[in-house]
Amino acid sequence: MALTRSALRLFSGRFTQACQVRGYADAPSMSLTFAAPSQVLYNNASVKQIDVPSFSGSFGILPAHVPTLAVLKPGVVTVFENDGSSKKFFVSSGTVTINEDSTVQLLAEEAVPVDSLDISAARELLAQSQSQLASASSDVAKAEAEISIEVSEALVKACE
Repeated sequence: MALTRSALRLFSGRFTQACQVRGYADAPSMSLTFAAPSQVLYNNASVKQIDVPSFSGSFGILPAHVPTLAVLKPGVVTVFENDGSSKKFFVSSGTVTINEDSTVQLLAEEAVPVDSLDISAARELLAQSQSQLASASSDVAKAEAEISIEVSEALVKACE
């Protein structure tokens, strides 16, 4: 019995110490670099949180997040700034890298502020993509049309 108490005290002390060392999300902010081929949206900017759409599921990134590499799917990236405001961007695809030092690199093929999107143009693009799929004669043309439909549907959803 005395051995069990000693082991329990030893384990609980180490468990408490391990939790204190990790410090989940206790860092005040993280550094974000967010870029597309034609523009840099954030360059080592200090932010509170980033929500990203990925093929493995949408997820939020906070300071001290576990290091991760993910592929972005078409959708909305939301950046929560330190002043409490948030900005939303539509991305067509790309990657997000979360590093151990709370730096995040978000590289998008295309990134557009959501408030500059036009829902009627997005719906028109979706209709064109659907007609391209209907008339596609090769597997390559079908695959391209399906990708265009996926992006167009995400655009329409982002506008609503």
